[in-house]
Amino acid sequence: MKISIVGTGYVGLVSGTCFAEIGHQVDCIDIDKKKIALLKDGISPIYEPGLEELLKKNIQAGRLSFSTGFDSIASSSAVFLAVGTPSQEDGSADLKYLYSAVDQIIERMADGLVVVIKSTVPVGTAAKVHEYIRSRTTKPFHLVNNPEFLKEGAAINDFMRPDRIVIGTSDTEAAEVMKELYAPFVRQGHPIYTMSNLSAEMTKYAANCFLATKISFINEIAKLCDATGANIDEVRQGITSDQRIGKHFLYPSPGYGGSCFPKDVKALIKTAQEYDSPLRLIECTEEVNQEQREYVFQKINRHFQGQLKGKRIALWGVAFKANTDDIRETSAIRITQRLLEAGAQVRFFDPEASDNFWNHMQSLGLQEPDQLQRCEEMYSCAEGADALVLLTEWREFQSPDFNQLKDKMQTPLLFDMRNLYPYQKLESSGWTYFGLGRQ
Repeated sequence: MKISIVGTGYVGLVSGTCFAEIGHQVDCIDIDKKKIALLKDGISPIYEPGLEELLKKNIQAGRLSFSTGFDSIASSSAVFLAVGTPSQEDGSADLKYLYSAVDQIIERMADGLVVVIKSTVPVGTAAKVHEYIRSRTTKPFHLVNNPEFLKEGAAINDFMRPDRIVIGTSDTEAAEVMKELYAPFVRQGHPIYTMSNLSAEMTKYAANCFLATKISFINEIAKLCDATGANIDEVRQGITSDQRIGKHFLYPSPGYGGSCFPKDVKALIKTAQEYDSPLRLIECTEEVNQEQREYVFQKINRHFQGQLKGKRIALWGVAFKANTDDIRETSAIRITQRLLEAGAQVRFFDPEASDNFWNHMQSLGLQEPDQLQRCEEMYSCAEGADALVLLTEWREFQSPDFNQLKDKMQTPLLFDMRNLYPYQKLESSGWTYFGLGRQ
């Protein structure tokens, strides 16, 4: 099948590449000329394990192409809208990029085109888009919601082996086209759920907000463990063995970030307010997440008795999670800001996200010259440090040489904000250790 995908961000690029991998003819469209130039050369503008290899393979096979124009829409059976829907100041989703893409589709659509909203959009958007298209063309078309459930860092596997496919439409013909598209991905028995557009839109937000709530929940319990002396590792074992609770998304952390959870939580809160049906639990989820970043900073600040000025703090990991270079809404931003404001000297290292983080912090203009330093290697980052703070659970951070670290650092002081390390062993070998919910 020939398909077009508008938007080569995280969702659009992964979707287009995976559709091409199973044999579809895919043209990915973006107005960013620099990005398209990179993609035509087989260079991925984002880090995602396995993506660049598949990108090059399918470009060479002639199944995957990239363009700044929209002409491929005229000969496509389906066009996917995978543009950004960022948060506005009031928390609502900004749909200007979506409607801009829809305008381009209207100019070129053939009879019977299946228009697929892959972007995360507020509940009720599909109905408004349907009316918008219908008011501007007499050509018959189909409109489908097809939310994505990809995890950054595991997106290729998630797309190729999905837990489920959600298709939002009341149109039988459109549903059959979508089932044909996704048939190769569900041969192992994973379900395709067909539901209304409204339900599909709500499903996406509800899923992300529930996962965000699990993260905030375990962070709250970890803080209470800190206060009471209970051990979050033991508590986690005790609760996650219950199948009704499960093990996923229940690890203490500096808080959630990335391109999805923060904006989706805000957007659902805003939608609920518009319908005079406030989601108090989700509102608290967001508040707890913001507070968690301050909690991490205060752990460091309390140890130094509020005297951080001139202290050298090394950060390991600034991406919001491992296996991605995405620093959007990463907790490292706020924690770094607070350390710099307190007069600390901050050095950081991340295997993939260092450049993105450096550029972002430079754009904020918060640091004095030499107050913030980017490092090229994890051990050199810790050289002469008064404290090491682990923020991202990259694989290379999971079993470091603690003897080498101890020799390099000014003080063997570790703030393990992912609870990766055997703290009792570290403490017995002379380290001062702080985790989340472990003391």
